[in-house]
Amino acid sequence: MLRGWFRVRITGAEHIPAAGPAIIAPNHKNFLDPFFLGLATRRHVRYMAKAELLQGPLGWLFLRLGAFPVHRGQSDEEALETARRILDDGGLVAMFPEGTRVEQADALGSPRHGAGRLALETGAPIIPTAISGTSHLWRGALPRLKRVQLTFAKPVAPEEVAAGDRVSELIDQRVWPVVQEEYGRLRATPGVIAAGLAALGIGGGLLASRRLESRGRPRLLGKVESRRIRRQSKRQRILSASRRLVMSPRPKRTARWWRRPRA
Repeated sequence: MLRGWFRVRITGAEHIPAAGPAIIAPNHKNFLDPFFLGLATRRHVRYMAKAELLQGPLGWLFLRLGAFPVHRGQSDEEALETARRILDDGGLVAMFPEGTRVEQADALGSPRHGAGRLALETGAPIIPTAISGTSHLWRGALPRLKRVQLTFAKPVAPEEVAAGDRVSELIDQRVWPVVQEEYGRLRATPGVIAAGLAALGIGGGLLASRRLESRGRPRLLGKVESRRIRRQSKRQRILSASRRLVMSPRPKRTARWWRRPRA
């Protein structure tokens, strides 16, 4: 169903090892991203999912599809230990370095370093992965007709990183720049309809503007908090502004000339 509706296009799936531990490190735009990753390999992909999602009515389904809980906004050692055991048993784990969904189509969040620590502790290679087409995927309760593209880059082995701050070098210098580059390339790749129109001489300007817009790497945002934390912060700002508005003294009204009593 996912392949047919979203016309999924997968490249570089041969970089996923047929056996042995590995960490898939993709960008994150939609909660369906783990399921698109599962289409690229016959191996069972395990992935972290926020604990609130697993407590909902479909929690039993997500657990059977490979999810295990993580409490976001804090250092969840239990979730990291679960991922460590999966890798020690030769499993395949998907970890989103951004930590939460970044819905802007032209931007990626700054990566966190949990995947790098796991790679250095277990010796599992990290596969930089880019997913495009999943931002703003829904129109109300129905999914949009969009093309979803995935590309898997060459794995980065932790032993290739020199001594020093190996976690930062592994993620910030070796893995995430590849994700940025591949994501920008996917966004600049035209679809079948756009390419056909350009071949006929129709819509060439639209194709050129799209390539110009997607040229180079996407914007890199700072650390992006989870949606729940962002909503709480926004609610607190609104409440603070309302309190200041209510508690601030009102200026005295000056009498208008037409209301002044005549002498």
